[in-house]
Amino acid sequence: MTSFNQHFVRFSSFIAHATGRPLTFALAVLLIVVWAVTGPIFGYSDAWQLVVNTGTTIVTFLMVFLIQNTQNRDGAAIQTKLDELIRASAAQNVYIGIEHLTDEELDELRAKCEARAKAEVAGERATRAVSRRRRSAPSRRPRERVRARLAGCRNALVRRSGGLSL
Repeated sequence: MTSFNQHFVRFSSFIAHATGRPLTFALAVLLIVVWAVTGPIFGYSDAWQLVVNTGTTIVTFLMVFLIQNTQNRDGAAIQTKLDELIRASAAQNVYIGIEHLTDEELDELRAKCEARAKAEVAGERATRAVSRRRRSAPSRRPRERVRARLAGCRNALVRRSGGLSL
């Protein structure tokens, strides 16, 4: 990064943070109040109006670029963090870098993602329904289960007793 870019990044970050503070807002309101109070002193002249119009226009014009620069950096940082989370997790890597796609491509990808999410929800509901049915269904062959358990117990006893059958 060049020296100018480094200075601009620091300056724009400082200004963006400073202008977002409550004290800065209070100072701006105070400035407008002072301007309004001085109206009768200057007879509400064109020069008096020009002072606030010119000042606010210049500040607004410069702030647009400073705030846009800050937003661009914040957006790039967030995208990079999200890309790393996608890469490091079990998520699909196809979502890395999608901010560079066209609106149509993003809409198509969003539709596919929503369809997959709906299918997963439907699958989860079906799985829960089957689990509920299994839990609430009466045992169909209790005798067979009891016999299997008894056979398992018999085999364990035979092994413990050193091969003597019961």
